[in-house]
Amino acid sequence: MSHRPIIALDFASRSEVAAFLEKFPKEESLFVKVGMELFYQEGPEIIRWLKALNHSVFLDLKLHDIPNTVEKAMTGLARLDVDITNVHAAGGIKMMAAAKRGLEKGTVNGQKTPLLIAVTQLTSTSEEQMQHDQLIKVPLQESVLHYAQCTQTAGLDGVVCSALEAQAIHQATSENFICLTPGIRPSGSAVGDQQRVVTPKEAREIGSTYIVVGRPITQAADPFEAYQIIKKEWNGENE
Repeated sequence: MSHRPIIALDFASRSEVAAFLEKFPKEESLFVKVGMELFYQEGPEIIRWLKALNHSVFLDLKLHDIPNTVEKAMTGLARLDVDITNVHAAGGIKMMAAAKRGLEKGTVNGQKTPLLIAVTQLTSTSEEQMQHDQLIKVPLQESVLHYAQCTQTAGLDGVVCSALEAQAIHQATSENFICLTPGIRPSGSAVGDQQRVVTPKEAREIGSTYIVVGRPITQAADPFEAYQIIKKEWNGENE
């Protein structure tokens, strides 16, 4: 089975997304990420529209609040039939477990409960920033592994992390624990505001379960061609 890279739809409106999707064959079922920028402008309807077009959706809102609030929010999000959604692991084990309960409660009968993952440390965060801004004095990888183990304890499916940490996370948790990794850049492309980046091939070899790719596809002269190149590299079809 061919694995699809997740395309980050970092656009401000549905019209921009529609213009982008027109550059792909209509029968191409994509896996897309909807983040705060798009969801807060367009609301739940953007998810219903993407699902009606037969695309899989990772709803990337990174919920972080008291357990009761997160549980109720997840109950509502589950009804949108997204494929993956997430919280911040920094919210703690009780909050993450509440998020899982909310998702299960809100899932419509007959539908699959969305996968639930937690953000460890953002891939835009360096070790120096983490230690200075968050006052976490351990090495960055130690913080990431601790968050991953808390996430597993809470019963979630995996984490969002750098691909550079995937192998260590699998060793600290389990082989089937999801490592969804942003910060993916094809060889030679701009790093942007990401600090910890790898290529699709490296991500596959290190142990990423899913990869998220944004600008190398969304800002490419030919997005579909860029997508195909990254997808082949992610699946090891160019070797």
